Amino acid sequence: MIKENLSGQEKEKHAKVYEAYVKEVTKTHCLWKNMLRAFITGGTICTIAQAITWAFEKYDVKKEEAASYTLVILILCSIILTGMNVYSKIAKWGGAGALVPITGFANGVASPAIEYRCEGFAAGIGTKIFTIAGPVILYGVFTSWVIGLGYWILKAVGVF
Repeated sequence: MIKENLSGQEKEKHAKVYEAYVKEVTKTHCLWKNMLRAFITGGTICTIAQAITWAFEKYDVKKEEAASYTLVILILCSIILTGMNVYSKIAKWGGAGALVPITGFANGVASPAIEYRCEGFAAGIGTKIFTIAGPVILYGVFTSWVIGLGYWILKAVGVF
């Protein structure tokens, strides 16, 4: 039966049945549990990063260089864990705690590259590598531009 041909009561009944179905199949999530997991996961990644940075500084590497080396190591570890299908399990458990740091961005670039590698370098990796990361880059650059423009305007009128 086509929905447009239903009477008012039938539409109402159909809407209630559909609403009950949606409630039945929709997973419920515990916000506090998800936030705790994200905090633990993100905190662990940041703690590991800080330990790596301190290890470099212990061997007299400048702070800025130590930070750069730490980022490279974190990105490399994220890509390796993505290739081993481990990072997706970490992200599933830790949610935003695994997806927000630089490791999550590296995972977002590596995942499509790994998934579409069988289609070749141009048609597969080349066209799909920024499927996930592309919007992040786009909106990050756009937001930076808007904030920069706002800062420039405020500076021009003498607020800063």
